Amino acid sequence: MSRTIIAVTALVLAVTVALPALGESQSSSADPVTPKLTDKLRGLLQAEMQQIDQAMRDIYTAIISGDHETVADRARAVHESFILKQSLTPADRKDLVQAVPKDFLARDKAFHATALKLAEAGERRETRAELRHFERMTRQCTGCHARYVSDRFPGVGQPAN
Repeated sequence: MSRTIIAVTALVLAVTVALPALGESQSSSADPVTPKLTDKLRGLLQAEMQQIDQAMRDIYTAIISGDHETVADRARAVHESFILKQSLTPADRKDLVQAVPKDFLARDKAFHATALKLAEAGERRETRAELRHFERMTRQCTGCHARYVSDRFPGVGQPAN
């Protein structure tokens, strides 16, 4: 049974990473936001992305090993990781609003809301729900990267060969 869960999880992750977010296509990419950010905003956003990256790795390992407590803990940390929100001065907020489209901020908010749903699934010890929310978070990451950070991640959103 656990080998089946591991195989299904690996397949879901492979497909999720290989495909762009549902409804996203190459033509939907916007201008990259990174060049529009101040040095401070760029640094804060990169720090947050690094923390999320590590948390997503930890969550993946926890899901495939049935460690629901870690899933809940790390997903809640992602939900609460609004480094940008927590560290911005009023001037920084103004710079951010000017640098990124409203859709960027809406996507960020949706991503953190999905992380909360994942944390709650972990607390309920529901592996299937954990997988569903983790997959959605992965699609949200790739969709945002394809749309707003295509200069750093040119391969995201490209069809697999």
